[in-house]
Amino acid sequence: MADTDSWFIEQLGIGAEADGFSRIAGRLFGALLLSAEPRSLDSLVAELGVSKASISIEARRLVERSVAQRVGVVGDRRDYYQLVPHFYSGLMRARVERWKAMRLLMARLQAEDSTRDPVVRERLAEISTVHDLVAMRIEEALCELEQYAADADAAQFRRS
Repeated sequence: MADTDSWFIEQLGIGAEADGFSRIAGRLFGALLLSAEPRSLDSLVAELGVSKASISIEARRLVERSVAQRVGVVGDRRDYYQLVPHFYSGLMRARVERWKAMRLLMARLQAEDSTRDPVVRERLAEISTVHDLVAMRIEEALCELEQYAADADAAQFRRS
């Protein structure tokens, strides 16, 4: 593996921790991102230098989050993994749903407690506004991205 790839994979691991994933999950994601073909657990263990159990657990978590998928390879009984096509939309949709849940939490707190200090009420209102605007813009961008992906998939299908 090239030094640049190793660095990139490690940076994704560090970034994953900031998003609530494990470092191994981020590194696994990086290895799959840089792989044109499905990868076996054994090859991922060798590349990332972690235990097979850790890779297996984190691969299942990426599958549960619709980032990766388990695939078979003809003539091989081992499990292989690859990224799901257009995985990024799913990740962003999950994040938007978390923001919407936070927005509902703020709204509920505002509605149920009108005696809060005005400074606190203003903070809650600002958070709600930011969540609304960000979620709306990301939803719009995701719709465009998904249309682009659908068009690209259709064009690829027509070529094959």
